Amino acid sequence: MTRWLPAVVFGLCALAAQDLAPRSLAPYYPTPDTVVLKMLQLGGLKAGEKMFDLGSGDGRIVILAAQKFHAEAVGIEIDNDLYRKSVERIRSLGLERSAHIVHGDLLAQNYGSADLVTVYLLPDAIDNQVEPLLDRQLKKGARVVAHDFEFRNWKPEKVENIADDGEGRSRTLYLYRK
Repeated sequence: MTRWLPAVVFGLCALAAQDLAPRSLAPYYPTPDTVVLKMLQLGGLKAGEKMFDLGSGDGRIVILAAQKFHAEAVGIEIDNDLYRKSVERIRSLGLERSAHIVHGDLLAQNYGSADLVTVYLLPDAIDNQVEPLLDRQLKKGARVVAHDFEFRNWKPEKVENIADDGEGRSRTLYLYRK
Protein backbone atom coordinates (compact mmCIF):
# COMPACT_ATOMS: atom_id res chain seq x y z
CA MET A 1 0.00 0.00 0.00
CA THR A 2 2.77 2.48 0.79
CA ARG A 3 4.57 1.71 -2.49
CA TRP A 4 2.03 3.64 -4.57
CA LEU A 5 1.48 6.44 -2.06
CA PRO A 6 4.39 8.61 -3.36
CA ALA A 7 3.04 8.28 -6.91
CA VAL A 8 -0.44 9.36 -5.80
CA VAL A 9 0.95 12.32 -3.83
CA PHE A 10 3.14 13.34 -6.77
CA GLY A 11 0.15 13.09 -9.15
CA LEU A 12 -2.03 15.24 -6.88
CA CYS A 13 0.74 17.84 -6.52
CA ALA A 14 1.16 17.94 -10.30
CA LEU A 15 -2.59 18.49 -10.77
CA ALA A 16 -2.62 21.24 -8.14
CA ALA A 17 0.36 22.97 -9.77
CA GLN A 18 -1.36 22.71 -13.14
CA ASP A 19 -4.43 24.47 -11.74
CA LEU A 20 -2.24 27.29 -10.39
CA ALA A 21 -0.24 27.70 -13.60
CA PRO A 22 -1.43 30.51 -15.87
CA ARG A 23 -3.04 29.30 -19.07
CA SER A 24 -3.10 30.80 -22.51
CA LEU A 25 -6.44 32.49 -23.17
CA ALA A 26 -6.14 32.19 -26.94
CA PRO A 27 -3.92 30.53 -29.51
CA TYR A 28 -1.29 32.71 -31.15
CA TYR A 29 -2.75 34.03 -34.37
CA PRO A 30 -0.97 37.17 -35.60
CA THR A 31 -3.15 40.15 -36.45
CA PRO A 32 -2.41 41.52 -39.94
CA ASP A 33 -0.61 44.88 -39.87
CA THR A 34 -3.54 46.60 -41.61
CA VAL A 35 -5.86 45.49 -38.80
CA VAL A 36 -3.34 46.51 -36.11
CA LEU A 37 -3.35 50.05 -37.51
CA LYS A 38 -7.16 50.15 -37.65
CA MET A 39 -7.39 48.91 -34.04
CA LEU A 40 -5.17 51.72 -32.78
CA GLN A 41 -6.96 54.31 -34.94
CA LEU A 42 -10.40 53.12 -33.79
CA GLY A 43 -9.19 53.32 -30.19
CA GLY A 44 -8.16 56.94 -30.77
CA LEU A 45 -4.67 56.37 -29.37
CA LYS A 46 -2.80 59.64 -28.86
CA ALA A 47 0.84 60.49 -28.16
CA GLY A 48 1.72 60.08 -24.50
CA GLU A 49 -1.22 57.84 -23.68
CA LYS A 50 -0.72 54.44 -22.09
CA MET A 51 -1.98 51.38 -23.90
CA PHE A 52 -1.96 47.68 -23.06
CA ASP A 53 -2.18 44.77 -25.47
CA LEU A 54 -3.51 41.66 -23.73
CA GLY A 55 -1.82 38.57 -25.11
CA SER A 56 0.63 40.59 -27.19
CA GLY A 57 2.08 37.71 -29.22
CA ASP A 58 5.03 38.93 -31.27
CA GLY A 59 4.55 42.52 -30.07
CA ARG A 60 3.30 44.04 -33.31
CA ILE A 61 0.53 46.12 -31.70
CA VAL A 62 2.85 47.39 -28.95
CA ILE A 63 5.54 48.25 -31.49
CA LEU A 64 3.20 50.17 -33.81
CA ALA A 65 1.63 52.02 -30.85
CA ALA A 66 5.10 53.19 -29.75
CA GLN A 67 6.47 53.88 -33.27
CA LYS A 68 3.59 55.56 -35.05
CA PHE A 69 1.40 56.85 -32.21
CA HIS A 70 4.19 57.73 -29.72
CA ALA A 71 2.28 56.05 -26.92
CA GLU A 72 3.61 54.28 -23.86
CA ALA A 73 2.84 50.75 -25.02
CA VAL A 74 2.80 47.64 -22.84
CA GLY A 75 2.16 44.10 -23.99
CA ILE A 76 1.38 41.16 -21.74
CA GLU A 77 2.57 37.80 -23.06
CA ILE A 78 2.74 34.45 -21.28
CA ASP A 79 4.51 32.41 -23.98
CA ASN A 80 8.29 32.31 -23.45
CA ASP A 81 9.24 32.31 -27.15
CA LEU A 82 6.83 35.08 -28.12
CA TYR A 83 7.96 37.16 -25.15
CA ARG A 84 11.63 36.82 -26.16
CA LYS A 85 10.85 37.55 -29.81
CA SER A 86 8.95 40.71 -28.83
CA VAL A 87 11.66 41.99 -26.52
CA GLU A 88 14.35 41.37 -29.15
CA ARG A 89 12.35 43.19 -31.82
CA ILE A 90 11.70 46.16 -29.52
CA ARG A 91 15.42 46.32 -28.70
CA SER A 92 16.46 46.09 -32.37
CA LEU A 93 14.12 48.98 -33.22
CA GLY A 94 15.40 51.11 -30.32
CA LEU A 95 11.95 51.39 -28.72
CA GLU A 96 12.86 50.35 -25.16
CA ARG A 97 11.80 53.73 -23.73
CA SER A 98 8.23 53.51 -24.98
CA ALA A 99 7.50 49.82 -25.68
CA HIS A 100 7.59 47.10 -23.05
CA ILE A 101 6.52 43.48 -22.79
CA VAL A 102 5.56 41.95 -19.46
CA HIS A 103 6.27 38.22 -19.31
CA GLY A 104 3.32 36.92 -17.36
CA ASP A 105 -0.34 36.20 -16.92
CA LEU A 106 -2.54 38.97 -18.30
CA LEU A 107 -5.09 38.27 -15.56
CA ALA A 108 -2.53 39.13 -12.87
CA GLN A 109 -1.82 42.69 -14.10
CA ASN A 110 -3.22 46.07 -13.14
CA TYR A 111 -4.78 48.09 -15.98
CA GLY A 112 -5.86 51.08 -13.89
CA SER A 113 -3.49 53.40 -15.76
CA ALA A 114 -4.69 52.36 -19.24
CA ASP A 115 -6.08 54.84 -21.71
CA LEU A 116 -6.52 52.08 -24.30
CA VAL A 117 -6.58 48.28 -24.08
CA THR A 118 -6.49 46.04 -27.15
CA VAL A 119 -7.85 42.50 -26.97
CA TYR A 120 -7.80 39.53 -29.37
CA LEU A 121 -8.83 36.67 -27.11
CA LEU A 122 -11.40 33.89 -27.25
CA PRO A 123 -15.02 34.64 -26.24
CA ASP A 124 -14.93 32.43 -23.13
CA ALA A 125 -11.83 34.21 -21.82
CA ILE A 126 -13.37 37.62 -22.53
CA ASP A 127 -16.72 36.82 -20.93
CA ASN A 128 -15.52 34.97 -17.85
CA GLN A 129 -12.17 36.52 -17.02
CA VAL A 130 -11.13 39.64 -18.93
CA GLU A 131 -14.41 41.56 -18.90
CA PRO A 132 -14.87 41.33 -15.10
CA LEU A 133 -11.20 42.27 -14.55
CA LEU A 134 -11.39 45.33 -16.80
CA ASP A 135 -14.77 46.29 -15.30
CA ARG A 136 -13.07 46.53 -11.91
CA GLN A 137 -9.81 48.15 -12.99
CA LEU A 138 -10.32 50.56 -15.88
CA LYS A 139 -10.61 54.26 -15.15
CA LYS A 140 -13.47 56.35 -16.49
CA GLY A 141 -12.92 57.22 -20.15
CA ALA A 142 -10.57 54.30 -20.87
CA ARG A 143 -11.16 52.65 -24.22
CA VAL A 144 -11.09 48.99 -25.21
CA VAL A 145 -10.80 47.70 -28.77
CA ALA A 146 -11.74 44.06 -29.21
CA HIS A 147 -10.80 42.18 -32.38
CA ASP A 148 -13.40 39.75 -33.78
CA PHE A 149 -14.91 38.77 -30.41
CA GLU A 150 -17.08 41.25 -28.58
CA PHE A 151 -17.55 41.84 -24.87
CA ARG A 152 -20.97 40.28 -24.39
CA ASN A 153 -22.09 42.46 -21.47
CA TRP A 154 -20.79 45.78 -22.78
CA LYS A 155 -22.41 47.99 -25.41
CA PRO A 156 -19.96 48.99 -28.14
CA GLU A 157 -19.61 52.68 -28.90
CA LYS A 158 -18.65 51.78 -32.46
CA VAL A 159 -18.34 48.63 -34.56
CA GLU A 160 -16.04 48.63 -37.58
CA ASN A 161 -16.21 45.90 -40.21
CA ILE A 162 -13.13 45.29 -42.33
CA ALA A 163 -14.18 43.56 -45.54
CA ASP A 164 -10.68 42.40 -46.48
CA ASP A 165 -7.76 42.43 -44.05
CA GLY A 166 -5.20 42.06 -46.83
CA GLU A 167 -5.15 38.31 -46.27
CA GLY A 168 -8.57 37.62 -47.78
CA ARG A 169 -10.48 37.53 -44.51
CA SER A 170 -13.05 39.88 -43.02
CA ARG A 171 -12.65 41.21 -39.46
CA THR A 172 -14.81 43.05 -36.95
CA LEU A 173 -13.51 45.55 -34.42
CA TYR A 174 -15.49 46.73 -31.37
CA LEU A 175 -14.79 49.97 -29.53
CA TYR A 176 -15.90 50.29 -25.91
CA ARG A 177 -15.52 53.21 -23.51
CA LYS A 178 -15.64 52.89 -19.74
